[in-house]
Amino acid sequence: MSYLSNVVRRAASRQMPAPGRNIRLRCFSSGLGQTAEKSVPYHKTLKGESSQDKGPTRPLPKSANVVVVGGGSLGCQTIYHLAKMGVSDVVLLERDRLTSGTTWHTAGLLWQLRPSDVEVELLAHTRNVVSKDLEEETGLHTGWIQNGGLFIASNKQRLDEYKRLMSLGKVYGIESYVLSPAETKDLYPHMNVDDLYGTLYVPKDGTMDPAGTCTTLSRAATARGALVIENCLVTGIQVKADDLGVQRVAAVETNYGTIQTPCVVNCAGVWARALGQMAGVNVPLVAMHHAYVVTERIEGIQNMPNVRDHDASVYLRLQGDALSVGGYESNPIFWEEVSEKFAFGLFDLDWDVFMQHIEGAINRVPVLEKTGIKSTVCGPESFTADHKPLMGEAPEVRGFFLGCGFNSAGMMLGGGCGKELAYWIIHGRPEKDMYGYDIRRFHRSLTANNRWIRERSHESYAKNYSVVFPYDEPLAGRNMRRDPLHKELLQQGCVYQERHGWERPGWFNPRGAAPVLDYDYYGAYNQKPHSSYLYNQLLGDEYTFDFPPHHDIIKNECLTCRNTLAVFDMSYFGKFYLFGPEARKAADWLFTADVSKSPGLTVYTCMLNKHGGVESDLTVSQISPGTQVSSLTPAFEGDGYYLAVGGAVAQHNWSHITTVLQDMRLQCKLVDCSEELGMISIQGPASRTVLQEVLDTDLSNEAFPFSSHKLVKAAGCMVRAMRLSFVGEMGWELHVPKQDCVRVYQAVMKAGAGHGITNAGYRAIDSLSIEKGYRHWHADLRPDDTPLEAGLAFTCKLKSSIPFLGREALEIQKATGVLRRLVCFTIDEKVPMFGLEAIWRNGKVVGHIRRADFGFAINKTIAYGYIRNPDGGPVSLEFVKSGEYVLERMGATYPATAHTKSPFDPENKRVKGIY
Repeated sequence: MSYLSNVVRRAASRQMPAPGRNIRLRCFSSGLGQTAEKSVPYHKTLKGESSQDKGPTRPLPKSANVVVVGGGSLGCQTIYHLAKMGVSDVVLLERDRLTSGTTWHTAGLLWQLRPSDVEVELLAHTRNVVSKDLEEETGLHTGWIQNGGLFIASNKQRLDEYKRLMSLGKVYGIESYVLSPAETKDLYPHMNVDDLYGTLYVPKDGTMDPAGTCTTLSRAATARGALVIENCLVTGIQVKADDLGVQRVAAVETNYGTIQTPCVVNCAGVWARALGQMAGVNVPLVAMHHAYVVTERIEGIQNMPNVRDHDASVYLRLQGDALSVGGYESNPIFWEEVSEKFAFGLFDLDWDVFMQHIEGAINRVPVLEKTGIKSTVCGPESFTADHKPLMGEAPEVRGFFLGCGFNSAGMMLGGGCGKELAYWIIHGRPEKDMYGYDIRRFHRSLTANNRWIRERSHESYAKNYSVVFPYDEPLAGRNMRRDPLHKELLQQGCVYQERHGWERPGWFNPRGAAPVLDYDYYGAYNQKPHSSYLYNQLLGDEYTFDFPPHHDIIKNECLTCRNTLAVFDMSYFGKFYLFGPEARKAADWLFTADVSKSPGLTVYTCMLNKHGGVESDLTVSQISPGTQVSSLTPAFEGDGYYLAVGGAVAQHNWSHITTVLQDMRLQCKLVDCSEELGMISIQGPASRTVLQEVLDTDLSNEAFPFSSHKLVKAAGCMVRAMRLSFVGEMGWELHVPKQDCVRVYQAVMKAGAGHGITNAGYRAIDSLSIEKGYRHWHADLRPDDTPLEAGLAFTCKLKSSIPFLGREALEIQKATGVLRRLVCFTIDEKVPMFGLEAIWRNGKVVGHIRRADFGFAINKTIAYGYIRNPDGGPVSLEFVKSGEYVLERMGATYPATAHTKSPFDPENKRVKGIY
């Protein structure tokens, strides 16, 4: 018999362990196909006789409303929820048998707590579906086992992370407990607790059976009229252009016929990329080998909770009277040539790669050292650039939806994501804020970039068990998009962040340049790791849940902006032109504010979905036609608008606007000039004095009021100057053709030298903006938040008769009252907060913090979160004012003061130049 201890010793000596019972050990390359069949730790699978050369299990219909491709967890959950929501003529096509791709061998773990409120809600729905709903609907048991979950902390930082999860769990009623090492030993007698700092125990976590779950989902879906067809390989997707030239799904082709359909859902897992190519859609994922081993019987292990020891990069899944042992290694094996005929197959396990998990497992549960290995399970899984799924309608083709790339979490997230995807298909958007999973979170320049996909997917895989720190940045896939000031600012110590492929300024390091180097794969694959890598060292310094060591540097940037002036390079912003014969009609419908008052005005506005949720906040400037085609003064006929949107969400904005224009069939054009224009923002009390030396126009309040824009010359270069602020100070944004950015920037710095001007980055913007009460989209403003809930009613033209997208929903909400409201809190005690902290009002949990930072001008931590009335009634301003609040951070509570106005400059004087 091969024991786990033997594996460690032999792998460490670079020898392969001798074959033991039910185990084959040999070297292999990632190009090999599947091996002989091996056992997986489930009572049943959906395997039957070979389906090769057999026809489909059901006749193909001529047409369908929706065709789901892929019969794994996501495909089955999606068709189940579509049928449950009343969609008729829904078809699922599976090339082999249900679960035959990657689902059949998955570990099936379900952990209820994640560092995301949306994910907690998605997981809760999955748990309800597999533990209750399906059994009630079908009378069948899905195989759900509630044995609990135990998170291991070997250091304070890890336990702090778990305490953050515990506080968030209280908002959702998820039972969890922080245990001491001794209490952990009592719960799990086989565990070594000598090196533990503590653990987090979640009693109602559990384990799912993929075959049982998918069988039951299929049964429930077909009972509602859905059609599940196995042994039917999709060979093509027909895409046709409509009369406006918009590409739309038309049909699905198979070897056994064609199904006419306007909607295809790509739930093909590892094979999703190939399916996307059939429709001309980029699906940015990679296939990797992912493995676990199953032990022989262990006396006394029955009924123990599943274990995640992140610091040892290992999980221990209860399997009856045995354990499954797996994890995430730093050198995963890529499956280079994905075979379409791979079904119910596994790879041979590479013990050199897997060894680190064995070492961690033996340390945590020493009895494993003398426990035999019953089987190895090494199968393909799909992984993405940020370890999040790919969902939603593809930007390239209308009617082509993604439900893939689940990073080995397809079972766990399947129920919640299947429901959201079904709702998305029916209503055009999901119920929840799914932006973190939306394919549109990636810029179109990245989704076909193989280097970026491979590097980022590797890093996300290798760091999957790392502590999620607030200020971490990727090292992989960097320097994809750089603005014209990148080199100039790098020499001045700029520490860059990555957003949407862009390198954007984070903060400025007094120690000098800290360039981002080519990705070294953390030394894996015979890559030489970087030595003396300053950028990586600076990131590592901030691996803390306390105030980061660069706190005072950010403070200096912020207070210099408040007291004199600072320069921000915001060139990564999305910059679009909307113009044409029906551009005004489009603007009236798209934007909540009236943006068509007159050229020369710049308006802060929102864009909504039909439910009144905020899809974007942005500035819109009405412009006059130029005399020639240029990035600064485009020539056009009709009305024209210049849109400036947050760079990290530019693709989302582009896709939202494009979709609305297509659905409305409006005759206007959207042009992206993001790469052609830089954006330099000069903010602070001295901004007018300094810029008056650089610009050739009068900057007085009378000549250049707040929220206006002009074409002017800066250092001899034509620019569009806008008097705006995202930090709450008097200031101007200069939108500059890329070839002139360095010249204009240097002129500003020269003019400001005598006034103490400083560079500042987005870490400072985050602090300054929250201090002033400005919203950040996808933080305190999301697609499931309305302007009325977020305190942005002033952006909505509800007093006019002009219709706009989402207006009806807002009018209903205004009449009935908001059931939740965004509230600003400050705390006097000097502790950092980062979001996810629980909000208590009069002793009851009423919400959680969405966004938090430290405000240096008021010298307090500031936090924003939505609160609800525990009684279910409206949340009025009086309700906000009348409560006593505490914020819970990592299990500790801190008294908080609620504010109905910004605690900094509540009268809004500074942006108007009143100091």
